[in-house]
Amino acid sequence: MDKILVVKHLKILKEQMAPSSLVVTTENPNSFSLVEINGSTSSVFPEKQKSISTKQFTWVLVLRAHRAIACLSWFVTGFWAMTAAIKKRFVFSERRELKNSGRLLRFIRAFLVVSMVTLILEVIAYFNGWNLNLIQPSEIQGLVHWTYLAWLSLRADYIAPVVIALSQFCILLFMVQSLDRLLLCIGCFWIKYKNLKPIIEGEAYEIEDSSGFPMVLIQIPMCNEKEVYAQSISAACQLDWPRDRILIQVLDDSDDESVQLLIRNEVSLWSQKGVNILYRHRFIRTGYKAGNLKSAMACDYVKNYEFVAIFDADFQPNPDFLKQTIPHFKGNPELGLVQARWSFTNKDENLLTRLQNNYLCFHFEVDQQVNGVFLNFFGFNGTAGVWRIKALEDSGGWLERTTVEDMDIAVRAHLNGWKFIFLNDVKVLCELPESYEAYKKQQHRWHSGPMQLFRLCLPSIITSKVSIWKKANLIFLFFLLRKLILPFYSFTLFCIILPLTMFIPEAELPLWMICYVPIFMSLLNILPAPKSFPFLVPYLLFENTMSMTKFNAMVSGLFHLRSSYEWVVTKKTGRSSESDLLAVAERESKSANQQQLHRPASESGLAILNKLKESEGVPTVKKRNRLYKKELALAFLLLTASARSLLLAHGIHFYFLLFQGLSFLVVGLDLIGEQMS
Repeated sequence: MDKILVVKHLKILKEQMAPSSLVVTTENPNSFSLVEINGSTSSVFPEKQKSISTKQFTWVLVLRAHRAIACLSWFVTGFWAMTAAIKKRFVFSERRELKNSGRLLRFIRAFLVVSMVTLILEVIAYFNGWNLNLIQPSEIQGLVHWTYLAWLSLRADYIAPVVIALSQFCILLFMVQSLDRLLLCIGCFWIKYKNLKPIIEGEAYEIEDSSGFPMVLIQIPMCNEKEVYAQSISAACQLDWPRDRILIQVLDDSDDESVQLLIRNEVSLWSQKGVNILYRHRFIRTGYKAGNLKSAMACDYVKNYEFVAIFDADFQPNPDFLKQTIPHFKGNPELGLVQARWSFTNKDENLLTRLQNNYLCFHFEVDQQVNGVFLNFFGFNGTAGVWRIKALEDSGGWLERTTVEDMDIAVRAHLNGWKFIFLNDVKVLCELPESYEAYKKQQHRWHSGPMQLFRLCLPSIITSKVSIWKKANLIFLFFLLRKLILPFYSFTLFCIILPLTMFIPEAELPLWMICYVPIFMSLLNILPAPKSFPFLVPYLLFENTMSMTKFNAMVSGLFHLRSSYEWVVTKKTGRSSESDLLAVAERESKSANQQQLHRPASESGLAILNKLKESEGVPTVKKRNRLYKKELALAFLLLTASARSLLLAHGIHFYFLLFQGLSFLVVGLDLIGEQMS
């Protein structure tokens, strides 16, 4: 009887638990058996069934709250530290920079204030759920609501049409410039595929008969460049050319007497060893580099020379430089210039030099090589080139009217029918600016000068006797597209219109223009330097960041503002990599064995290398950062626009604005490149 009662109770319990039972099946029943788990009373995994107590739940909440407070504390501490650093740098910034803000900075500040006010209105509208389209006048709720509606009306009726028209115009310029860059890349690939290189047409010079070698003048202009003067003079004095057929002019514009004495002693040492070298110093530095070269070319003995090679103070040509360049003039009387490529000793020094190397590799290997092969014309780089003196004289010589005297003489020589050759295989060592301050000043001069020159040369280009194709190439491609349009649309489109469209959805830019085409163009830019592929995104962001400096310089040169006439010598460090120093040491040892040339008062490459290794443990001088207000203002503007794009749920737009704003912030705080003391 007891057994029957127990069985009945078991059946009742089984029926009560049936709805909560769970059957687990598999696709392959032959391999796995079916398991029936009867709700919470199942004993399949009895050890896993533990209830969470109230005390454990409280500890979980406390742990999560602690993590949230820690994250919030870290964010507040970082923000406070960054604010303190900015405040400190403002205090130690130069007063003249605080006074001379400039029109562009005032415009960006006003734009930033308007965008922040608009962002506040948009945030209020977002959280209040105001309908942007179906709002009746009777539904207006206070002054803020009325202000927001007034902004919507103003935006739709007046601002949006202007922004849309400007954005379409900039997109058109962007596509034209991208097409030009694509054609240049195709031309470069064609040169590589066909192995098109300048060929020496004449016969080689006879080594036994030095009288057959032409007379060559070497000019080394410099100004207060005590870090690099010895390297350039040493490299020029070791050029493999008959001594009686070469003269080296050291053209010193230094106003520091100690630097003058050092350079004069260096020249004297090489002169005592039989090198034909002269030292020239100007007491009044009129015309900067152009005036220096013009003064040197006015010497009576220059008429005895046929060619002139120019090297800036940080350039170190190889001993066979003249033997690789001068023979191209033989049998080619129309050739006026042979330009060599630059190679950089410090390209891997920091992120700034790596990004510069990307840009300049494309400039030399694609831009100048393609134009040299197909057009016989490109802009002279001001150094590492050999001119036929007759071409200089026929073109009017060096003029002091712009800060880009090299481009000036190249344009005038091209209008007079002279041809140019670019040698991509002949490289000359030089140095890249390692600090953002030096690089910014260099880029300002390089982009304001061409606009000065364009205004001055336009009448002569139109009235010249060259073909219409050459005139069109000079006006539309050389000057307008590559010198004016490029900085204009880069700054206007990516730094002004793009953040503006976040507050004006009617003018939203397409995704392909924001992401796909710029990345593709940047990918083409780094093809000449494939090792720089990991820096593709930083290169794109940095080029957009530098567009503001280039745009400002372009406007300054186009309207002949005061800053367009500033000439600041790019700061040099005299730094060389170990491989470069070993190469110099090997070159010096060969030269000593062959020609018995020694430098008793100068240090060899091995000596410099040993000194660098010994000084690795020496503490460096503390250096300070500068503040660049225009970059900082644009950084906060772009970050404000990224916050607005977050409300609109724009994926690519948000990330682009965020990282571009951070790029401007890093540059504005001078956190890229070497810091200046």
